[in-house]
Amino acid sequence: MGALRVNHVSIHANDLEESARFYEELFGMRRLPTATFPEPVLWLALGEQQLHLFQRDDVEAPRAHHVAIDVDDFEAVYREAKSRGLLDGEAWHQRARYHPAGWVQMYIRDPAGNLVEVDWPDVSTLDPELVSELARLEAQVPQEGEAREATLYTGGPK
Repeated sequence: MGALRVNHVSIHANDLEESARFYEELFGMRRLPTATFPEPVLWLALGEQQLHLFQRDDVEAPRAHHVAIDVDDFEAVYREAKSRGLLDGEAWHQRARYHPAGWVQMYIRDPAGNLVEVDWPDVSTLDPELVSELARLEAQVPQEGEAREATLYTGGPK
């Protein structure tokens, strides 16, 4: 008996259409047939998994809880997020940063205020000008021992 994968993540939306457009435009997600529930819900394809958006009046987006998404073009998403003013440097102290093992993280807020982490496996593949805008996690918190080898990518970088 064991877990196989994450099936879906479900997050709050103030406006389902606005949030769906955000994820479609920035990440290329596509709408899926959605089951009917008592509350408004919309399902999106996120690779082999799903992102579920739900709308309820008694829910607010948490400040630091987040969903993390791998993208096929970090530079394009970074530039678009920056141009839209979406970068968030408050929840985890830095808007975008990289680790000595090479992986990169960027934090943005969706229209409902949900925190979204955008990940990339290898900082060395990015434009040096963009990299100059990223913080070094190691400059904030020393990465020693196993922490220096830690990776977001099970089985090693992609």
